[in-house]
Amino acid sequence: MEIINEAGGRRQWSVEEKARILEETLAPGAIVSEVARRYGLRPQQVFGWRREARIEQEAAPLVPAFVPEVVEVEPPAPETVLVKPKRRRRLARQPVAGIELEINGVAVRVGSGTNAKTIAAVIQALKGSS
Repeated sequence: MEIINEAGGRRQWSVEEKARILEETLAPGAIVSEVARRYGLRPQQVFGWRREARIEQEAAPLVPAFVPEVVEVEPPAPETVLVKPKRRRRLARQPVAGIELEINGVAVRVGSGTNAKTIAAVIQALKGSS
């Protein structure tokens, strides 16, 4: 038989007390029912507090986290020495062995060793475009 001598009514828990109780429930191996009984609470009430804490945490604006600044100093650039580019000699154009055709302002060069059918097809295509 249990005798309750208190005046009854709801007990008001401070934020610090709730936080301490919730912290106990989050410890590894902690059982919410046992923690609730230790403080004269019902497990449903503790689960409700946990839900409220989670909702408040999700709704809280994110505080920007500071990251340590890493500054890398670039080594000094080496001195640049201006070198005049060498002049290139123009090579004399050497004649290319093959055939050069010009029809309607279009020039086609056919190198030696080209297949006769290919040459005929190119000539036909040039005639057809005129």
